Formats: sequence, structure tokens, C-alpha cells
Amino acid sequence: MSLFWRIFLLNAAVLVVAATLLLGPVTVSTPVLPGEALAVVVGLALMLVVSAFVLRIGLAPLQRLSRAMTTADLLRPGRRPEVTGPQEMADLITTYNTMLDRLEHDRACSTARVLSAQEAERQRIAQELHDEVGQTLTAVLLQLRRVADRAPGDLREEVALAQEATRGSLDEIRRIARRLRPGVLDELGLVSALRALAAEFTTHGVRVRPHFGGDLSALDDETELVLYRVAQEALTNTARHAAADRVTLALDETAGTVELRVRDDGKGIGDAPEGAGIRGMRERALLIGAALTVAPVGSGGTEVVLRAAVRDGADR
Repeated sequence: MSLFWRIFLLNAAVLVVAATLLLGPVTVSTPVLPGEALAVVVGLALMLVVSAFVLRIGLAPLQRLSRAMTTADLLRPGRRPEVTGPQEMADLITTYNTMLDRLEHDRACSTARVLSAQEAERQRIAQELHDEVGQTLTAVLLQLRRVADRAPGDLREEVALAQEATRGSLDEIRRIARRLRPGVLDELGLVSALRALAAEFTTHGVRVRPHFGGDLSALDDETELVLYRVAQEALTNTARHAAADRVTLALDETAGTVELRVRDDGKGIGDAPEGAGIRGMRERALLIGAALTVAPVGSGGTEVVLRAAVRDGADR
């Protein structure tokens, strides 16, 4: 039973007992006159209504706090219940807000450490794939070429098939290495990396149309990496789940805010709960204090928008 009904029923019990006494031995007349009974009943009803109204007002801050605690999401920071009500409730709401501030800060710090370690591990794996596996497959490809030159006619076709399989594996290794750690992002900057990303997904059956503003500020490395990873995850989700034909990948800057927009014409997200991909994008957005929205658009499709403040970075 809620606190409201507990207090209300207690008050009601007291008032009912008082009314019973007034209608019983403690009365102004015996027997009870109809007018007196009506006055007592009306007075009792009014007191109950007033008691309920006062309790509703007094417990409203506690109900707002309860709703805020139920809907709290550390991936959507900044939502705080208003500090109102009596001193005890105001102190309770203030304590909750302070606790939420600390939790959001601690989560942001721990997420930053985890993602930083993840990027370092990705870079190490990409480097090993490129240096070790890539070089090994390149050596195998050269050896097969020498074997093909000296192989009898009936074996050259099989050697050629082995060459094609090895070449395909080498291309796949390079593609995986680029996705783990895009070298073009470090070497040529964010716009070139996003163009390469759009071209990569276009070759996988989805037409990605890039659109970039002509006057973009230089961003710091962390912001560029977050923008790239969010675009990569959004395009990956589109290719896997959206059944889309066309996707728009846009990057613009307005009034000190850089905006990344990925919009598709697929089947939309509907009422499906957010998966690990979207939650991962939200965690990355928190690293740079950016705002991320994922919403349906038009009659179908989904739009992912990331807005981040422009922070000065080294010239690219």
C-alpha cells in the first residue's frame, strides 16, 4: 500500500470514529435529529476530501521522485526531478540528484577507460593482422605464383583457384584491419575516413550517399573517433537490420556544433528495444558530451543524429 493511502486511511479512521461518537453517546441531542446527522455526515465527507487533497499535494514531490528513479537512465544524463516540497522531501530529492551526478560521472569515467582500452586493443589487433597475417598471405600468394609458372597444364587451374582464394582472404584481412582501426582517419582526417566508409558499405549492397559541409572545423582526435565509430555502427545496423536501399551520411557544422546524421529508408526500428549497438553509440557520445538521438522518420526508416560541440584539435 502506498504512503498516500496509508496516511489517508489512518486519517479516515480517526474521522469515522469521531463521527461515530458524535452520532452516538457524544451528541448534542438524544435521539439524533436528522438535521444533526446530515450535518455530521456532510462534515465528515468534507474533511475526508480536504485530507485527501492536502495529502496529495504534500506527497506530490515524493511521487515525482519515484517516477524519476523508475525512469532514470545513465545513458541519457541530465534528467533531474525538481527539488520541491517540505524540507525532508527536498533534502531527499537533493540527495538523490547528488547521487545521480556521482553515478553519471563514475560511469562516464569507467566507460572512457573501457573504450580507450578497446581502441588500443583494436589498434594492436589491426596491426598484427596487417603485419603478420597480411605478410604471410602475401608470401603465400607470391609462392603460388611461382608454382603456377612451373606447374603442369592440368594443375594450373587448381593453382589459379588457390591464388584467387588467397587473394580474397588477403583482401578480407585488410578490410577487417581497416574496420578495426581506420588508418585513413589518422592520416587524412574524418571526412576522408567517412567517404571511405560510405564507399565500403556501398559495395555491400546499400547505396550510401555522403554529404559533407564545405567549412568544417578541425576537431580533436577523440571527437573524430567518436563521430567515425557512431557512423560506422549506424551503417552496420542499417546493413544488418533495416533492409534499406538508400542511406544518407551527412556531416555539417553550425554555430560551433558539429552534426553527424545517418538516415535510411528501411523498415524502421518500431517498438524494438535498444540493442547493444545503440547503447554503445550512446556510451561513446557521453565521452565527448554529445547528444545522440535515434528516431523513426517519415513512413519508414530510421535517423541517427549525433550533435557535439566543436573542440579545437590539431590542424589536419
